[in-house]
Amino acid sequence: MYAGRMTDNAASPVGPLVTGAEIARLAGVTRAAVSNWRRRYDDFPAPAGGAANSPLFALAEVQGWLDRQRKGQEVSPEVELWQALRAAYGEQMVAGLAEVAAALAGRPAPGLPDDIAPRVRKLARTAAPADLVNGLTERFVDSARRAGSDQVTPERVVRAVRHFAPELPSDAAVFDPACGIGVLLLSAASGAATRCHGQEVDADSARFAQLRADLLGRTGVRIVAGDSLRADEWADLKADLVVCDPPAGVTEWGREELLLDSRWELGTPSKAEGELAWLQHAYAHTGPGGQVLMVMPASVAYRKAGRRIRAELVRRGILRQVVALPPGTATSHSLPVHLWCLQRPENTASADTNRTVRMVDLTGNSPDADLDPRSDQVADVPLIGLLDDTVDLTPGKHLRSRQRDFPGEYTALRQEMEDWIRRLAALLPELTVGGGPGSLDGATTSVADLARAGLVTYEGSEPVSASEQLDTDYLQGFLRSSVNTRRSTSASGTYRLDTRGSRIPRMGIDEQRRYGSAFRAVSEFEEGMRKVDELSRQLAEVARDGLATGALTPEE
Repeated sequence: MYAGRMTDNAASPVGPLVTGAEIARLAGVTRAAVSNWRRRYDDFPAPAGGAANSPLFALAEVQGWLDRQRKGQEVSPEVELWQALRAAYGEQMVAGLAEVAAALAGRPAPGLPDDIAPRVRKLARTAAPADLVNGLTERFVDSARRAGSDQVTPERVVRAVRHFAPELPSDAAVFDPACGIGVLLLSAASGAATRCHGQEVDADSARFAQLRADLLGRTGVRIVAGDSLRADEWADLKADLVVCDPPAGVTEWGREELLLDSRWELGTPSKAEGELAWLQHAYAHTGPGGQVLMVMPASVAYRKAGRRIRAELVRRGILRQVVALPPGTATSHSLPVHLWCLQRPENTASADTNRTVRMVDLTGNSPDADLDPRSDQVADVPLIGLLDDTVDLTPGKHLRSRQRDFPGEYTALRQEMEDWIRRLAALLPELTVGGGPGSLDGATTSVADLARAGLVTYEGSEPVSASEQLDTDYLQGFLRSSVNTRRSTSASGTYRLDTRGSRIPRMGIDEQRRYGSAFRAVSEFEEGMRKVDELSRQLAEVARDGLATGALTPEE
C-alpha cells in the first residue's frame, strides 16, 4: 500500500484538482482563453482549492463543463497520470515524480500509490520513458513557474545562463552545487559526454534529477543529496564551469560553523550575505581558467555588507562580467536579477591582464527578447572605476556614467567655478577699523520695542522693516550676529529667533543703510560660498569618474 505523503487534495471529495494551465492543456487552448471562460460563463466551476492568485479546480467538474460546452478533448493517459500525482502528492510533487522516474527506470518505487503504478506501467509500454519523464518535468516546471515558486530555476534564467556560458570541450566538467531537479545543470551541460556533478539539499529533488539524467542516457551525470555549504560532497572537484541559482535571502546558511572555512578566500561573508557564500563555494570548485555563472539578486551588487568581498573580486581580476537581466526573467517577481560571470586566472600573470569588468544592462528589454546586447547596453569599466567606497556592481550605474558627456560637463563646471571665484572676491565689502568690540552696545533697542512701535513686521519667522525709518538689511544683519545668536539660544541648546531678547543699535537711516549694504554683501558672499561648495563636489565627481572611465585624461 502507498505509504507516501497525503494532502488535503487527496482527501477532497471532489477528487484531483487542476490549475488553469492544466485546463488549457485539456481543452487545447491558451491560458488566456481559460481566464476568459471564467469571466464570461457563470456556470464555470468555482475554485475548489488553492489561493486567490493560483486557484485549483476539481478535474471532474472541469471535464463535465468542457463536455457540456463542447470545448473538451479526450484526456490523455499522461494527463490522467499527472492529475493522479497531484491528488496523491500535492505540494510534495517532486517525491511523486521521483517515484515515477524510478519505476520507469526499472528500479524500486515503494512509495508509488497502488492506483498510480498501473498507469505508469501502461504508459511505459506506449511511450519512451525519456519522453514521458521529460513531459512530466515540463508540467512541473510550468506549474512551479505559474505559482511563483523558487524551487525550479525559471526557463528564462536557464536560457540566459546558456547564452552567456562559454563553449566547453566535450569532456568538460560542469558543477551545480544547488541543482534542484537538475534543470540548469543538464541544460548548461548539453553534451552527452560532459561530466556533470550536482548537489541538492532536498533529497527528493536530488533523486529525481539523477533518475531523469539516467533515463535521458546522460551517463556522465552524478547528483548527490546534501547541504553543499555545510557538507560539501565534492570537496576535491575542480570544474571547468560552475553554474548556480542559489537560495536567495537565506541567513541561516551555516556561518557560525564555517567561520574558518578555506573557501572564503575573498573574505568571510556576513550572515546576511549568503549569496556571497554560495559564490565563493562555486569559485572554490573551479580549476585554473574555470568559470562561474552565478544568478544573483540585484541587491547583492551594492549592499554595504558585501563591499569588501566585491572589492576583492574586482581587485584580483576574478569578476569578468555582470549582466542585469530584464525584469520578469525570474518570473516569480518583477525585480531584475543579475548574472555574475567569474573566471579563475590561469596563473598570477594572467590575472594582471584583466583590467576591466564588462557591464551589460538589459533591464530595458523584454524578458523574451534577444539576449545579445546593443552597443549602448555594454561598457567595459576599468577596475579603478569600480573600487570606490561602495564598489557598486550594478551595470545600469556604470552604463549611465559611460553615456555622460564628461568633457562637456567638466568644461562647463570648471568655467562656472572660475566665474564664481571671481565674483566672490568682488562681493566681499571693504571694511576698515571700527571703534572696537562693544563700541555699539550703548544705545540699543529691542526688536520687541520696534514691533510695538510699528517699525517691524514679520514674513514667516523673519522680522523685516515696516517703516522708512528702519533698514531691513541692517536689522537682519545685527540679528544674525553672534551676540544675538547667543541671546536666541535656549538653555537646552535649541536655537530660536527670540525678538524679545535681540537688541539693535540705534542709528540714523543713512548709517543703517551703510551697515545694511555691508551686511547684504556678506550674506551674498556666504550664499556664493555655499554655491562654490556644491560646485566643488560636482566638479570633483565629474573629474574623478571621467578619469576613471577614460572619458577624460590629464594633459601632457
